[in-house]
Amino acid sequence: MASSLGAELICSICLDIYSDPLMLKCGHNFCRGCLELLLDTQEKSGVFSCPDCRGEFSQRPVPEKNRKLCNIVKTFTSSQQGLQGNGIACTFCIHIPLPAVRFCLHCEAFLCDNHLEAHSKSPEHVLCDPTTSPESRKCPIHKKILEYYCTKDFALICLACRVDGEHREHRVETIDEASEKKKEKLKHVLKELLAKTEEMEKRDQSLQERKRKVEEKAANEMERVTALFKDLRRRLEDLEKKALKEISGQTEGISFLIQQLEIKKEELSQKIRHIEELCKMTDPLTVLQDADGFCDTEDTRNGNNRRTYFDLPNDGGDLDVAGISHTLHTGLYNIITGINGGIYIAEPVDILLDLNTAHNNLLVSDGRKTTSLTPVDQNRPLTPKRFQGYPQVLSCQRFSSGRHYWDVDIRGSPYWRVGMCYPSITRKGEWSQIGFNDRSWCLCDSGLVIHDSKSIQVSHNDCGKRVRIYLDYEAGKISFYELSVPIQHLHTFTTTFTEPLHAVIGVGSGCVKIRGGRERSDKFPRRLLTSMGYRRFLPFPNQCNVQ
Repeated sequence: MASSLGAELICSICLDIYSDPLMLKCGHNFCRGCLELLLDTQEKSGVFSCPDCRGEFSQRPVPEKNRKLCNIVKTFTSSQQGLQGNGIACTFCIHIPLPAVRFCLHCEAFLCDNHLEAHSKSPEHVLCDPTTSPESRKCPIHKKILEYYCTKDFALICLACRVDGEHREHRVETIDEASEKKKEKLKHVLKELLAKTEEMEKRDQSLQERKRKVEEKAANEMERVTALFKDLRRRLEDLEKKALKEISGQTEGISFLIQQLEIKKEELSQKIRHIEELCKMTDPLTVLQDADGFCDTEDTRNGNNRRTYFDLPNDGGDLDVAGISHTLHTGLYNIITGINGGIYIAEPVDILLDLNTAHNNLLVSDGRKTTSLTPVDQNRPLTPKRFQGYPQVLSCQRFSSGRHYWDVDIRGSPYWRVGMCYPSITRKGEWSQIGFNDRSWCLCDSGLVIHDSKSIQVSHNDCGKRVRIYLDYEAGKISFYELSVPIQHLHTFTTTFTEPLHAVIGVGSGCVKIRGGRERSDKFPRRLLTSMGYRRFLPFPNQCNVQ
């Protein structure tokens, strides 16, 4: 119907739908623009005719606007634009099809807005979206409309399924009832999802802000590191020049000695020739009157030869490698000492375990660096400091400032927890276990980091053989590292500390050992120099305390 009507509304000049149609006296219609252009062309020849019937006019015709045809074109165009949405026309529209807005399953007909108002409101006339397949709204077995929902089998059923089918003894609901209940559940889910979305938005904003701050710090840190290494290269170049100059100076010293020796040799040659001439003279008076007095009897007798013609210059010995090593060692040590001011180095801490806090099922070694679980109660006094819930022990040291780190060897225990806590942590009951309160932060054997009972999976494998714990008190950071090759960062807790902190260890079986301690700051230059081949000349007295 739509296609046949559209064919009647085609302009024979432009072959498109009429646009503001005009009608000639012969009754044929054309677009205003098309007809005016045609008449302008015909006016040059003085002959006017209709493009359809070829009827001629004695003078230029004056066409009239076809208002009824204009309205038909407008209505048809609007209906076609509406049909572009779903492409489905109303079943009951005869002349100009309008787009369907609903589909009646009972009548199996598509309805536009006009016919929907006049449609039956009886319950059996179920309406649905026109784009929905009618077959999807019918029972696949009985080919009847789906009207009920089986709550046992979670299935849509028809009346026949409920009365005679396999669902006759099941609890059923009407589709509307089931739909409303599902909507209520969906509203709760939607509420949770919206809350989660809001939380994620806040998290995203937080991460973006954190990224901005990190990028600012990174830029400052890159600038600082660049300046540090620039200064380090300058100092190393100065030290290199100094050492090379010292080596070159020793070489030039030997060359100078050779020059002095050549001069001595020439003086001796001249003296030898002079003496040979004196020895050949026959006139004794001339020999005795010689001005050099080389063979002065008194001086020779006294063993004092003032001119020392036969003294040879010192050969200077071998290259003074020890002195060069001394220059290098002193220079490198001064460089390392100087740049330490530009690098804030965390202090390795010598952690000792506090026996007064140890659970009575924990053994603590004499060196107070190893703790292990034992089934034998140690019968220590049950003071307020002692853990009586979980087998845990605190460190003797407490930290209220600075940057520090220490290592923990966990190879001897399959079940362990290591971390830090406030001294105000409870010592009894379920909440005394580190990680399960807001006063402690820990890493455990399952690869989880835990604080305030909230856990994050940071490693799906065990944490290797050793774990490093790093504390930056002022920055409010506790970091955990796995001491693998290379070292692997596991997680960093960031907060604002309100109390001093203690290291804490929990043992479920086996033993855990604390490793490390403070290292000497002067070992680096020594290791560097020995790697350069200067072992023989170390240590140097009265310089650095190198061992």
